[in-house]
Amino acid sequence: MTRTTESVSAATVRRLRPSDLERVVEIDARVTGRPRRGYFVHKLETNLLDSSVEVSLGADVDGRLVGFVLCRVWTGEFGATEPVAVLDTIGVHPDFQRRRIGEALLEQLATNLRGLCVARLRTEVAWDELALLGFFHRGGFRPAPRLCLELEL
Repeated sequence: MTRTTESVSAATVRRLRPSDLERVVEIDARVTGRPRRGYFVHKLETNLLDSSVEVSLGADVDGRLVGFVLCRVWTGEFGATEPVAVLDTIGVHPDFQRRRIGEALLEQLATNLRGLCVARLRTEVAWDELALLGFFHRGGFRPAPRLCLELEL
């Protein structure tokens, strides 16, 4: 599963490990401007639970984690019977953005999901996150043929 991409700075994409927690929190805080340690403790615990499914990945440059993607595979979401992957979070350290790190993560994720016979990858993006929307658009994502509904409580 480990591979290297041709980019400005070559990255090795590998399975995300529990020991990556602090670096994931650090990268996310640099990208979002706020620490979300509790969120990532929970996400890494649940996303890395099944050791046979490699859908949460990290990208290393010179042996240091510079990007990550957290993903889960669900069966039966909203009444559908086929498996679907849900991309929870993707992050690339600001010093390594625009070097194809995110693309390398998505490409390896897609390869792993196809190997699991998962035909769809879904995620949500805030409508005003234009850079992230552009990234997903370039990666081949399109609006899903369903609406996300919300009830404020």
